[in-house]
Amino acid sequence: MTGRERTAGLNDRPRAEVEAHTFATHEPTVQPRSRSLPLCFVVAAALALALALSSGPATARPPGGWSVAQRIDQFGAAARARLAPHYAAAGVAWPGRRVALLAFKDARELELHVQDGTGAWRHIRSYPIRAASGGPGPKLRQGDLQVPEGRYRVTFLNANSAYHVSLRLDYPNAHDRAMARADGRTQLGGDIMIHGKAVSIGCLAMGDEAAEELFTLAADIGMARMEVLIAPTDFRRGAFAADPGGPDWVAALYASLATDLAAFPAAD
Repeated sequence: MTGRERTAGLNDRPRAEVEAHTFATHEPTVQPRSRSLPLCFVVAAALALALALSSGPATARPPGGWSVAQRIDQFGAAARARLAPHYAAAGVAWPGRRVALLAFKDARELELHVQDGTGAWRHIRSYPIRAASGGPGPKLRQGDLQVPEGRYRVTFLNANSAYHVSLRLDYPNAHDRAMARADGRTQLGGDIMIHGKAVSIGCLAMGDEAAEELFTLAADIGMARMEVLIAPTDFRRGAFAADPGGPDWVAALYASLATDLAAFPAAD
């Protein structure tokens, strides 16, 4: 994520965004009355109390911020339950051996693939990308509003994201830095996330439920066993011409992504 992105209020920094919140609890004072309340008020109060008790514990962020474990306690069971039928249909036991997320800019779609016990990749499900800025082509510099393209690792799970929860990618990776040196570019930007909500600049906004599922899966399987491929299009379905005005190394990047994507079954 870039300096411009931070000024736009969309930075997903893991610590700076953690704010202390103080909540004052005011217990209602019941004054004695000389006559009893009407029955309708008693019933309404009982229903309100029952609804409050059934809503579960409050999930206000504590002053020190949530831990990953606390977030998983909040929504992990529901996230696993939502993914369970998709895993069952693919014949894969939770959470699998490895996870790959394939993001396609033109289709605004992210595919979840999991490696089963035999080492075969299985398509689990696809998610719509709710928001992503820019267009085809790699991220070249801070402030260009582009989502990166390439093969990335998840390096951090942010339980206190301003956009619900997020998975931080390792942009700029070694390839991004090497190409920047060759081009004479600096100020590459950073803080690229897969996060919740439906607004983003330079990141992939997936909506809160999808972010919870990916966050839970990353926590359960381990970040070291998760990779993310971001491409301008699904090269399994056809070729894609690089922008002739872009860097000359982009064609080789796309050829490498096409080779990588061939390992994964196309979604139905």
